[in-house]
Amino acid sequence: MKEFRCVVKNPIGIHARLAALLAQLCVGMKSSVTLFCNGKQANGNNVLEILALNAVKGDTVTVKVEGGKEEENTLLIKDLICKEDFSEETTPSILKIAFFGTKDYDRIFFSKLEEEKGPGTYNCEITYLESRLTLETATLAKGYDAVCIFVNDEAPAEVVEVLHEDGVRLILLRCAGFNNVDLKAAAEYGIKVARVPAYSPYAVAEHAMAIIQEANRRLHKADRKVRDNNFALSGLLGVDLHNKICGVMGTGKIGECFARIARGYGMTVIGWDAYPNQKLVEEGLLTYVDKDELLRKADLISLHAPLIMGENGTYHLIDEEAINKMKDSVMLVNTARGPLIDSDALIRALKKGKFQAVALDVYEGEDENVYTDRSDEALSSSITARLQIFPQLVLTSHQAFFTREAMQAIAVTTMENARNFNEGKDLGSAEVKA
Repeated sequence: MKEFRCVVKNPIGIHARLAALLAQLCVGMKSSVTLFCNGKQANGNNVLEILALNAVKGDTVTVKVEGGKEEENTLLIKDLICKEDFSEETTPSILKIAFFGTKDYDRIFFSKLEEEKGPGTYNCEITYLESRLTLETATLAKGYDAVCIFVNDEAPAEVVEVLHEDGVRLILLRCAGFNNVDLKAAAEYGIKVARVPAYSPYAVAEHAMAIIQEANRRLHKADRKVRDNNFALSGLLGVDLHNKICGVMGTGKIGECFARIARGYGMTVIGWDAYPNQKLVEEGLLTYVDKDELLRKADLISLHAPLIMGENGTYHLIDEEAINKMKDSVMLVNTARGPLIDSDALIRALKKGKFQAVALDVYEGEDENVYTDRSDEALSSSITARLQIFPQLVLTSHQAFFTREAMQAIAVTTMENARNFNEGKDLGSAEVKA
């Protein structure tokens, strides 16, 4: 364990931006970091706890670093906390942001980051709107410099045109996906588009394994049965994952995380990707095969590919033909993009008893349900209702990303994107172009 003390030198103390950057730094470490100040304690990877220390200029912060690369991480943390000047040469004007589709948890993670104005801060003013961005609501952005949207907001060409006419210069995506934005239209109107390239791949990969095991071991059914004082095991039979073959379709950061989890279960991992990562092969994590071989061999298939439309794209990557190539009693999980799977083909195969288990956090036809409470409505004609009839299938509500660490990373990266735009800086890998 390493312990050190440092005096806060920044004129406005450990302000929101400094706390956000510190938390993100600690999240990426294998060390456990704890901060102490003013009789309070904060977990180093929790921006809200760091802010609650109320550390002002001149306060002494004690930091404990345990595990991982303690020496290296100690220096990085000390350098950030003791940094004296976060200011830019000239303080830019306040960037006004219309925040669409606001939920209570958005306010928790974003509101603290926008509070402070002036040198070194985010210099943003956010107006939180409950409405999703659609053609009908786009005019609400009039007078704002930017809009902040999520996966269930709509920004086709018609909406982008309205945003342009109302003075919007930046679309901030608080997510990794950008298929809901017409990038060509945005470029035509000179509107920049910035996304969150990565937040927590662990969150999504862990959720994928959690829900496929829920479906495989029928945990959703078991919970309901026990609550009804029914302790019989009928209908709850699962299969071991140990010694089975796991097929990962899309081996980016999330796919890699899922592959590591599968290996921890004792599975053999095979992968398919348009751009194979040979480092994963050299490490011995997985073996690349072509799509057909993966479909034929895998006992468990997990989708982590981006949604790419058009010829040779990934739209309906899993269609009727692909399903027919799979083993009987295969397991299938999707936490990537709904249209990767042809829902009609999936339902037909479920009716025939093709799958041991299916787990979907995203699915084709979910759009009108995402993040809305429809508990008082009948969904009799929807894909959702059709999927819910199958006992071997588990649905969750587009929540794979939804952990504290991921929400924090989304907020910080989104605000950094806003700040870089406002200061005329390069948006780097966050910028999305047509």
